[in-house]
Amino acid sequence: MGGDILSQAEVENLLKAMDDDSGMASDKGAGPTGPVRPREKITAYDFKRPERVGKEQMRSLQTMHEGFGRNFGAALSALLRTIVEVKLTSVDQLTYSEFVFSLENPTCFNLINASPLEGQLILDVNPSILFPIIDRLLGGTTTSAPPARRPLTEIELRLVSRITSLFLDEMQHAWENVLKLDLEIDRVESNPQLVQIIPANEVIVLISFELTVGETRGMMNLCIPFNSIERIGNKLSANSWISYSKRPPTAESIVQVSRHVANAPVELIVELAETHITTTDLLGLCVGDIIASEKDVQQPLVVYVEGRPKFHATPGKYKGRKAICVLDDIQEKPLAVAIPAEDPTAGQGDGVR
Repeated sequence: MGGDILSQAEVENLLKAMDDDSGMASDKGAGPTGPVRPREKITAYDFKRPERVGKEQMRSLQTMHEGFGRNFGAALSALLRTIVEVKLTSVDQLTYSEFVFSLENPTCFNLINASPLEGQLILDVNPSILFPIIDRLLGGTTTSAPPARRPLTEIELRLVSRITSLFLDEMQHAWENVLKLDLEIDRVESNPQLVQIIPANEVIVLISFELTVGETRGMMNLCIPFNSIERIGNKLSANSWISYSKRPPTAESIVQVSRHVANAPVELIVELAETHITTTDLLGLCVGDIIASEKDVQQPLVVYVEGRPKFHATPGKYKGRKAICVLDDIQEKPLAVAIPAEDPTAGQGDGVR
């Protein structure tokens, strides 16, 4: 037992070592100018769920499919003859196994071929919203009722194909400024856990929409595997996706825009002549002074519309007010410039110098 007792010298050495360690720690923590800096925030990283899709690409996908949701909702409303609201709820990254095991069974699990993308995409439609849509297509109402827990019949699959075809058409329009997609349904499954298109731990982008039909709400999920969009990541990062909703103008839109533009005011300026004077003469001008120019009185005036030369005109009067008479359009004159220099008629056309 005697060997376990420390001597006075050993105790003093231990206390001294503790004081030295605390002093070194305080020196390291305190800076030369003052207080200790707080620790940097540490973010946990889960290697089971790596974020392989960049933030800029995720923002691009979110913006593209926000517009897609509005267009799909309008098209679906026209098909069902009732108001349908389609709202983008989330754009997340997760593994394929997490996505599959989060779905109901049975469900409407559509496998989509998306040439030229590699692999397949997945469109899942929740039965809670799918059966009310089918009832509406058959002439029923959209009142909420407990969804049936069974796979779709052959007739119901034919009706659902109208919804999925509409989804694919609007998706092609949403992606047309990034990539021309050729979308088609490969097959429809009821048990998502039996479908293995990619490895279970592979990363996918899950784009979720909430559909509201009357009093009924349900989810529609679009699954995009990372290996399908890996090669077009630079296109998603570019600004070409901004004009996702660009459509050819219709006759109604042309008439509407023309009606608004026709009433828009524009600035009209007529250039009578052009000359040069000194600053002294300009400052000395008074009412009644005459400014001489070298322009011939027979030469036409130039009419500027919003600062651009547009017409040739002659001055005159109309009902006691100063006016101009438009002669021709300046933009129609460049045809005479194309005449070769060796042509004997060159230089004879109006406006050729």
